[in-house]
Amino acid sequence: MDLRIFTEPQQGASYDDVLRVAQATERLGYNAFFRSDHYLVMGDGDGLPGPTDAWTTLAGLARETSTIRLGTLVSSATFRHPGVLAIQVAQVDQMSGGRVELGLGAGWFAQEHAAYGIPFPEKRFGLLTEQLEVVTGLWRTPVGERFTHQGEHYTLTDSPALPKPAQHVALADGRRVEGAGVPVIVGGKGPKRTPALAARFASEFNASFPEIADIPQMFGRVRSACEEIGRDPHDLTYSVALVLCVGADDVEVARRAAAIGREPGELREHGVAGTVAEAVDRLGELAEAGVERIYLQVLDLADIEHLELVAAQVAPHVR
Repeated sequence: MDLRIFTEPQQGASYDDVLRVAQATERLGYNAFFRSDHYLVMGDGDGLPGPTDAWTTLAGLARETSTIRLGTLVSSATFRHPGVLAIQVAQVDQMSGGRVELGLGAGWFAQEHAAYGIPFPEKRFGLLTEQLEVVTGLWRTPVGERFTHQGEHYTLTDSPALPKPAQHVALADGRRVEGAGVPVIVGGKGPKRTPALAARFASEFNASFPEIADIPQMFGRVRSACEEIGRDPHDLTYSVALVLCVGADDVEVARRAAAIGREPGELREHGVAGTVAEAVDRLGELAEAGVERIYLQVLDLADIEHLELVAAQVAPHVR
């Protein structure tokens, strides 16, 4: 099971704060550093010093790290034109030497759109579908050919479909295309449309903050959607995102829970939380449910010792 660190910088973090956590993530041997893509603090905090743009941040991290994977969980389809997003992600992939992944979702936080003047249409699933069509279509267009898209939301005419990402991705028929694109992550709890999107476009399906008992059923729906279109369900990686709160003892667990405004009992029920032994047991439970990768949501970015504890005492027990 891959262990990835997942952060929420909109809650109050500068680029330097994010850089410190990303470099610790790399030093401690985690697989990847991911961040949310939001522009407004959630809850009662002040969000100071203010939001950092996800893809601007990842461009900086691409040059200041060397081994970890980097990405968003998830970018909102409402934030950027898909042509611009395809260029941004491809460039950051080049800057990182091919270490970038794109999580893309429909967006949900209406208040941040209002705060920064970003349109927030009531119906966004069609927008997301078309963005996935455009972004992957641009990346997969061979160099020297043109990409055209005429849709309900976007029109692209005779695009040179440049630049190309540094990475390859395997297409469904087994072909590989030079610079075909970065891995795409699709997630959500919808029973039909989201699994269908994952089957069609994704390299990974992510269940964000699910009830533990619901995970096998959620993954099963994605596997069925793959089979319906003739795709091998094993082509996808199946992942979850869960909050992290681990301590050497109950006192340390309670201190870390208080630092993020949560209750230890609630965290133990819904996250990877508790003592080291409890965290190891939870990861084993997730593996039995079919989880191949976990995004550990770290909410206190000043607590590097938290990451060190998990890397030293929990990660060695993960298969």
